[in-house]
Amino acid sequence: MTKLLSRFYKDESGATAIEYGLIATLIAIAIIASARLVGTNLIARFTDVSTALDVTTP
Repeated sequence: MTKLLSRFYKDESGATAIEYGLIATLIAIAIIASARLVGTNLIARFTDVSTALDVTTP
């Protein structure tokens, strides 16, 4: 039983999959954050352009 537990404790085969999962999660968070930032800036820019082009008719 102790041999089985020590073998289980030393087994690191799942560690790589967990590391890849964490890396993928961090990349996804960075992409989402940058997309939100770009989206917010685009909305502000288009609002400025729309306001500048808005012509009132007499």
